[in-house]
Amino acid sequence: MSDKIRTQVSIAPQAHEDVRVLGAGAKDSVGDFVRRLRADRTSRAIRLATLRAAGSNGQLSLATLDGGRMALLLETEQHRFTLLAVREGARAHDDLTRLTVTINEVSGGIELVDQAQVSATVVALPERSTVSGAGHTGRVDRERGGTGGTGGAQDTTAAVNGPEPDHAQAAQDDAGHAEPSGTGSTGTSIDVGAPENRTEPAPAQGPPLPLFGQYDELTLTRLGVIPSLLPSLRRVTDERRLEALLGHNLPQLTREVLRALHAGMDTADVRRHITEQWRAEGSVDPGDWARAARRPVSQVSTEDTAVLGALGDSFEAWRLFLHPEQRRLATTAFKGSAKVTGGPGTGKTVVALHRVRHLVDRLPPGRTRPVLLTTYNTNLAEDLRHRLQLLGGEQLLSRVHIVPIDRLARAVVAEHPTSDLGSPLDDKAALDLWHTVCMEEGVDGYDAEFLDSEFKHVILAQGCSTKDQYFHAERPGRGRLQRPERRLIWSLVQAYRDRLAGPPRRTTHALVADEAARLEQRYMARVAEQQRYKAEQGGRDLLHREAGSGMWLKPRYRHVVVDEAQDLSASHWRMLRAMVPEGPDDIFLVGDAHQRIYSHQVVLGRLGIRTPGRASRRLSLNYRTTHQILGSARGLVDGESFDDLDDGPDTLDGYRSVLTGLAPQFWRAPDWATEKRALATLIQERHDRYGTPYSAMAVCVPDGASATQLAATLGSDPFRIPAVEIGNDGPGKGEGVRIGTMYRFKGLEFQRVFLASVSEGQVPHQRIESFRHTDPQRYQREHRRARSLLFVAATRARDELVVSWNGRASRFLPESAARAAYSASALVSGERPPSDSHAA
Repeated sequence: MSDKIRTQVSIAPQAHEDVRVLGAGAKDSVGDFVRRLRADRTSRAIRLATLRAAGSNGQLSLATLDGGRMALLLETEQHRFTLLAVREGARAHDDLTRLTVTINEVSGGIELVDQAQVSATVVALPERSTVSGAGHTGRVDRERGGTGGTGGAQDTTAAVNGPEPDHAQAAQDDAGHAEPSGTGSTGTSIDVGAPENRTEPAPAQGPPLPLFGQYDELTLTRLGVIPSLLPSLRRVTDERRLEALLGHNLPQLTREVLRALHAGMDTADVRRHITEQWRAEGSVDPGDWARAARRPVSQVSTEDTAVLGALGDSFEAWRLFLHPEQRRLATTAFKGSAKVTGGPGTGKTVVALHRVRHLVDRLPPGRTRPVLLTTYNTNLAEDLRHRLQLLGGEQLLSRVHIVPIDRLARAVVAEHPTSDLGSPLDDKAALDLWHTVCMEEGVDGYDAEFLDSEFKHVILAQGCSTKDQYFHAERPGRGRLQRPERRLIWSLVQAYRDRLAGPPRRTTHALVADEAARLEQRYMARVAEQQRYKAEQGGRDLLHREAGSGMWLKPRYRHVVVDEAQDLSASHWRMLRAMVPEGPDDIFLVGDAHQRIYSHQVVLGRLGIRTPGRASRRLSLNYRTTHQILGSARGLVDGESFDDLDDGPDTLDGYRSVLTGLAPQFWRAPDWATEKRALATLIQERHDRYGTPYSAMAVCVPDGASATQLAATLGSDPFRIPAVEIGNDGPGKGEGVRIGTMYRFKGLEFQRVFLASVSEGQVPHQRIESFRHTDPQRYQREHRRARSLLFVAATRARDELVVSWNGRASRFLPESAARAAYSASALVSGERPPSDSHAA
């Protein structure tokens, strides 16, 4: 009796989205079918009906599922299937047979489009009518495709009636485009069924120009647009039609290209930032369906054990399906270190997690944990552990050491009793000690924050152990200090260290990291000496030498993966560099200088972490935030210069989103009391009218006192809104609106985010004005950090962003915000209707 060959089944990204939209019943139905197909494809319970051949090595079939559902499958080998689409209801058969299935000549992946449904939607959509006044009414398609956002929000189409703004807005004319230059299409496709022939009624006046009329079809298909979509695309004449078109379950590459072109990106940039990231390795044969089905871009997951998990909701689709560029970064073999940068929501952490799994998969069997996964924030480290467990289970976790960077440094120091530094002070206590030192030394020319920064980011960062070393230390972006000034600062540093030495003995996190780096460097020097000795002796006497001295020395880790790399200090990096020997895939780091909020600006190349050429990559597609919110958030950091975590510049060029939704709202108030009551009104409306859970909403405030005051207002009559302040342990659990400072929002995300008290004097804080003339470079650093904080907070929103202020709006907000702002006073007094803002 021969063993049965187990059938392999993979899920295409568009099929995964079908299942997600259809809901739990479809998930169970498809899951049961996949299990039966994998177990025995010859079973009579597997009801497959052949449609037609796909190229020379593929076969399209329809499968009947339970619950009135059907699925379209592609069989490319005897025991290999790809699930392409799922439909349900009386028209399921017709819906599936009319799909056009294509091999994309750019990505080499399998894509499909419902031409008839798309055409019907575009044609049936009425012409935009003129809307009187400054309000607007429109349809908003909330799209989260096969790589949908982290919250798993359902697709919705809803009327959005905003409150009438306080200032009339100037109407903007649509930009004109040239007529289309051709009607043909390129690429090879399989028409499962002929779409219905539909004709668009002639408009009463001259036809409006198509949005993409200036691009010929060859240009569009070479950029990656699916050819079968081109006829419908030529009928898209305004943004409503475009959103209706993109609201369908279209291939992601097509959506990305069309959104970028509509946003004004020129074709060269689209090709560089989008098309080339999707381009398949090697040539694409549009008739080779077997190879197309095997490409990762055609699958949510290529592993049978992950297929059923991909049909669930516990681990979001975008964390299983990787964008082609993300997959390359996660699996490429690098000669040394590698660096990935990108704006918020671009999946940097997802890449890091898949990178960890890739590295573990290539380890020899064992019980050690030779892969380090670390980050700056304790809460983020716990989140990484949770995500990695979902991705690979306990077996994966057992080979990875997951620890926040400062805890790792303390563990290293704890291994050496002679290096006991005492208990670390928190940031406030450290600044208080600087104040004390200045008072005792009779120095009033330097404030505590300046001295603390100079100590951490110059003296410790550059390893200055003597006064002469500090005299020659570079201070890029920190202004000039004459020798007498440095001499005085050095004396204050010595007094500070003496006070820490006690009694009682105390230290700081920066000093612990510095000591840990020194200890690890010394240890690795011993490892290198042992290896040199072994090479010289050819192995002779080495076993006895090691056994007799206890010198079973080896590097602490084989691979190091770092998330949120922009937050680590130079001492942290020196420690990590010493923990792993230089070699293939030694250090893999992800981060974004636009989100740097702790002033740890380092040049990695000077610390032995070199990422030249192809070892430095950049992600630019946002999976979490709508392009409306993203556009506003980008404006918060415009005009500032940022580094690439090394000695090069970084920008947000090409940064974009495939999601669409509500435009940000702006509210102005005369004072903080009115603003607080307006925020409570808006939050209550979103909960009572639209069903948004309180725990899915968060308010970001400039300081802790404001958080406490707002929580009191929310909890008072007539609102009685539960509130939870975000603390050191994260956002907490249970029902309640989350309230926290911008620092606390790092690494979090919510369905609706309210940025409160974004007022001049608060954001940025007025205290930095004292540096404008006395220390211009410090003023610029603080200005940039305040922008980054606001940028981080704004990009925590998935569906809606609401910005409010009292008095004068922050200089960081665009001038149009003040003109478009609604009156908080009118809202609180009942003179204005609620905001009527809907997002699922």
